[in-house]
Amino acid sequence: MTGIPSFTGDASPYGGGDPYADYRTAEFPFTQYADLADRRLGAGVIAANDEFFAERENLLKPEAAEFDPEHFGHKGKIMDGWETRRRRGASAAEPHPTAEDHDWALVRLGAPGVIRGIVVDTAHFRGNYPQAVSVEAASVPGSPSPEELLADDVKWTTLVPRTAVGGHAANGFAVDAEQRFTHLRVNQHPDGGIARLRVHGEVAPDPAWLGVLGTFDLAALENGGQVEDASDRFYSPATNTIQPGRSRKMDDGWETRRRRDKGNDWIRYSLVAESAIRAVEIDTAYLKGNSAGWAALSVAAEGSEEWTEILPRTRLQPDTNHRFVLDAPAVGSRVRIDIYPDGGISRLRLFGSLTEAGAARLTARHQELGG
Repeated sequence: MTGIPSFTGDASPYGGGDPYADYRTAEFPFTQYADLADRRLGAGVIAANDEFFAERENLLKPEAAEFDPEHFGHKGKIMDGWETRRRRGASAAEPHPTAEDHDWALVRLGAPGVIRGIVVDTAHFRGNYPQAVSVEAASVPGSPSPEELLADDVKWTTLVPRTAVGGHAANGFAVDAEQRFTHLRVNQHPDGGIARLRVHGEVAPDPAWLGVLGTFDLAALENGGQVEDASDRFYSPATNTIQPGRSRKMDDGWETRRRRDKGNDWIRYSLVAESAIRAVEIDTAYLKGNSAGWAALSVAAEGSEEWTEILPRTRLQPDTNHRFVLDAPAVGSRVRIDIYPDGGISRLRLFGSLTEAGAARLTARHQELGG
């Protein structure tokens, strides 16, 4: 956690106006990685020991937490997060919770992977946030129930030791555990509320599953594809282009600012491993007056900057899914899409299969990560 800004203590009571005006946050170096706890990937909060004031499912909502000072219900103030009741001690003589007392929630990652950093966001929890948090992780195959995850034979690895956090703040923690995890246990000591949880990392797919599929989307986030870099992220992140499913609204794709020069915008991707691409989809769904005018696609070997064009500059239509069958399989580990001159696309799909070398490397990596 060296070099990661930290926050402790209460925030000031809400005094009106913009509730985020005094929100404490920072730039965390690991947020370049995808959120493995994204609901779009299939993540879920599958259990919690207490959710008296606010439901556990709020933890993974994709949008920032909202605050309505007038919103009260039968149990009290309604918060946009996960909030437990106040813990009490065993008796009048011992009214305070013990040092071991804590609340917990079990989180299923949307895609198993290597975790690089975690954000425990206490937005709007100003005096009712946990004193400290800790996070553990486990790798359990299949679709385990909460009871199976809590069994004595499950090995949990501490990713974030018990650490003091601040109210109304984004509390970030760098993680250094080169292992593949499927589930998290988020603990708040002794009680309180957390608005959002973000788990940034790299997807580590199961090579046996991909091998059975044969042909699949080689760039998809859930299959291990990644965005390396992009020329512009002004309106929306480039990672949106490899999320599951079709875009449902304009900001669910990738859109750049308007160019006033003669250049063009682009995204570079790492595929799951060396692959043979046979078909391409470029979707501009919901991008109607701002879709890219043209697009071209190129492929390169891992670590190489020698790009080979596999789809020449081609006219795109607004709000349309474009499909292209390549004349011959294009082999590589990296792909670059160039759009002209600017605008956006909602999704990029690259269908094909792993090469023999790519499958071998993916299997070796899976074993290194304990899979």
